[in-house]
Amino acid sequence: MSETLAKYIPEHAVKPVFDLIVANQVHLKIVNERQTRHGDYRRGPSGKHEITVNASLNKYRFLITLIHEIAHLVAFEKFGRNIKPHGNEWKYTFQRLMVPFIRPEIFPGQILPLLARHFKNPSASSDTDTTLSLALKQYDKENDKNYVFEIPYGSVFRIKNGKVFKKIAVRTKRFECLEISSGKTYLFNPNAEVELIN
Repeated sequence: MSETLAKYIPEHAVKPVFDLIVANQVHLKIVNERQTRHGDYRRGPSGKHEITVNASLNKYRFLITLIHEIAHLVAFEKFGRNIKPHGNEWKYTFQRLMVPFIRPEIFPGQILPLLARHFKNPSASSDTDTTLSLALKQYDKENDKNYVFEIPYGSVFRIKNGKVFKKIAVRTKRFECLEISSGKTYLFNPNAEVELIN
């Protein structure tokens, strides 16, 4: 198991993560990419704790996602099943589990202050923290995707489900985009990944 983990997370995180997996009796599955989420936790029919994480994530995002999911398990075990999935109990648990990993042996120097800031009040997804998400993206395998905030107004782009949009305006923190086929307006997070169409 630890040899497998070593392929997906930073070297100095392998032993403490392995210990967390064993201590919490986690059945970890590394799966092919799902578009909607980086990972998830559920208690299987047999009562086993099942966590899945996308294999395509870079090692830093993989580590954050795995700890995020273990935090769900630990929070449910400690505070009961009636807590909100990303409520205060989970935030507290995620912070507590993540802090030992926010070290220069594990994360690159430029990401450490962003992680420290993010974990003062962690959100349901690190993707909603645009600065952290962009910093982590630098470690992704090369791809042909752009972020919505990077492309010029008037640009036409495609999203994963094949729908085509045109970027028209900015509204507070999100971008207003027109779906070409329906004429409806949608709001996009600045760091939504899109494929630019020439």
